[in-house]
Amino acid sequence: MKKRLVVLTGAGISAESGLKTFRDADGLWEGHDIYEVASPQGFRANPELVLDFYNQRRKQLLEVAPNKAHLNLADLESTFDIDIITQNVDDLHERAGSTNVLHLHGELLKVRSTKNENLIYPWKKDILLGDLCEENAQLRPHIVWFGEDVPLLEKAVEITLQADILVIIGTSMQVYPAASLVDYITFNTPIYFIDPNPAVNKNAFNNLTIIKDVASIGTDILISMLE
Repeated sequence: MKKRLVVLTGAGISAESGLKTFRDADGLWEGHDIYEVASPQGFRANPELVLDFYNQRRKQLLEVAPNKAHLNLADLESTFDIDIITQNVDDLHERAGSTNVLHLHGELLKVRSTKNENLIYPWKKDILLGDLCEENAQLRPHIVWFGEDVPLLEKAVEITLQADILVIIGTSMQVYPAASLVDYITFNTPIYFIDPNPAVNKNAFNNLTIIKDVASIGTDILISMLE
């Protein structure tokens, strides 16, 4: 029986594909205050600005490809029972071949109704004011904004509880509630933390291995350790 490998990924894994990490050191996203472009209040105040922000991100996503880290995780499916829980809204894990991917913060290539959150549609073009769902409500990005519930968190907790091995890649583990998932692994579960600037105290977790490198190299090292 294959071991259950649960992988938590953040913006760092996609940065090597050329996707900018949304939030810069100064807290701005592409020059915008995060609440202007990533909150329900921001959308109500200036929907055109918000739609344009995500339209630009979507165009950028469609111009890049998965990198070696994404491909390495997909390859590990031949050896492990893998679940990827990602904070990323891109589809690079899926394009690399991973089959079990849970997007905690939504998906850039989907839209949903502003009236009925269960009306979700695949979407690769720009979202414009006047693009409506079947209930005649404006469409919005299928993204979890600040101040909104994270609907898949409970599912992510269920998955994490079953981990035989936990791998954390390219995330500061500072964004909640995603950062709280590490609290749900069973005692002594091996944790591998891959990040060039790991913001983690090695003594904070039992059985923690830090791989201080970018995701593409770090996942190569991880594979050699797991063999």
